Amino acid sequence: MWPDHWPRTPREIAAATADALAAARSESAEAFDEAISVLVDLPYEQVTAVHAGMVRELLEELHPDGLSGEDVQAVLERCVRSGLRWLPSLQPDAAVTVLTGALGVSDPDAERPTISAGQYLAAGVLVVADLVAARRVAPEPYLRRAVSEIERAETQEMP
Repeated sequence: MWPDHWPRTPREIAAATADALAAARSESAEAFDEAISVLVDLPYEQVTAVHAGMVRELLEELHPDGLSGEDVQAVLERCVRSGLRWLPSLQPDAAVTVLTGALGVSDPDAERPTISAGQYLAAGVLVVADLVAARRVAPEPYLRRAVSEIERAETQEMP
């Protein structure tokens, strides 16, 4: 399903993310937790970079004229409200951190809530799932582009 030229880790990130998104769509807490546990065992920075890339691209497509604070608030409310319905362990602070981190607007001097890697990754997948549903698209092309963009950035020489 994923390009053969991708190294093993990006393929594993893509597969586990796709599994987590499918579990989120079907609101299957057990399958979701299993996929998140696989993601937690992968390189955290790479996983979060892929998810952040997907969030940014989806937000740009959903809001081509610019993103307002109200738009971000709406995503947060939808994501948390729907997530808590079937995933009571969801940490709303993690969803806030995912959105602000993906947009590059987090305050580096602000006191940060204690959010585990699993909570952060779960919130990231739920934000992506919400945006994919709002856009009414399949997540795989976004996942493919996010991994490819990281691959491209890592192979380009710095001037």
